[in-house]
Amino acid sequence: MNTPRRLLVSLAALALSLTTACAGTQPAPDKTTEGQATAPAATGAFPVKVEHLYGTTEIKKKPERIVTIGLSDHEPVLALGHKPVGVVDWFQRSPFSDWPWTKDKWAGTEPTVLGLREDGVKMEKLLALKPDLIFAMYSGVQKATYDQLSKIAPVVAQPKGFDPYAAPWQEMTLLAGRALGQEADAKKLITGIQDQFAQARKDNPQWAGKTAVAADSFKAGTYSAFQKGDPKSAFLAELGFTIPERITKQAGTSNVAEFGSEGLNMLEVDRLVWLTTGKEPWERIKKDAVYKELKVAKEGRDLFMTYQDPPIGAALSFNTVLSIPYAIEQVVPQLKS
Repeated sequence: MNTPRRLLVSLAALALSLTTACAGTQPAPDKTTEGQATAPAATGAFPVKVEHLYGTTEIKKKPERIVTIGLSDHEPVLALGHKPVGVVDWFQRSPFSDWPWTKDKWAGTEPTVLGLREDGVKMEKLLALKPDLIFAMYSGVQKATYDQLSKIAPVVAQPKGFDPYAAPWQEMTLLAGRALGQEADAKKLITGIQDQFAQARKDNPQWAGKTAVAADSFKAGTYSAFQKGDPKSAFLAELGFTIPERITKQAGTSNVAEFGSEGLNMLEVDRLVWLTTGKEPWERIKKDAVYKELKVAKEGRDLFMTYQDPPIGAALSFNTVLSIPYAIEQVVPQLKS
């Protein structure tokens, strides 16, 4: 449910669609977006240049029709006062703008959903929006697709120096801020969140040196543990926990290490946080014969949280300047209990 790797494959398929679409006339604007408020004036001067995995992108003027195809890219953009006209839907929440940490930012505006995580971006919808800036930071976008998207509008790809989906939220926020001419604002947002993490660590010194990991199970006998670069485990690390290197090593360049029941000993940590789609997976996990023998299970050091209702798992998966305060509010009390 929560691993974003499939988007990388679906985005790669955009190249062919773009080659065909860009050869013809541009579609008319999607009527569902007419009347949407444009982005507020940025505080910085344009043009600006930003560096990312695929080079340098120049944004010549203040963007007014922003599209985000990264799974969480809309959140740092929203945090900086801009409402994207097009987004990708990760968790199929309806309405899209109803997440508790973004509801006030959207203020009733509904962006066009360009596609679901599993399906990728619908090119006809993207072209119809006539974007003047495209964010593809948390997307795993490939170079060929980046080149094709750049024929439509300036594109900001994932931060350089990180594996796909492994760049820290701070890097994502800074990159968005630079592209929007609001780097100073982005730095203030980052400082505010870092202060909240620092306060949580100060209030809970017992977590220092303890191991923790976020995990999931999509079907019986199949388990996933998220490496330290994944947003969910990165969140636990910023609370003061240590993510075991064995999990990061097995994950390799992926954001997740996958294994069967025979590998459940990898989850023998001080605090284990399960993020699942609901209670059915909880019951299934707890009944696994191997899992029941783990000390973390026997001693009740495991937590079970959902992606929706309440959307704690989604907040951890996004792990942005907007979702982190909600996640801290929800997760810290449970870790203390």
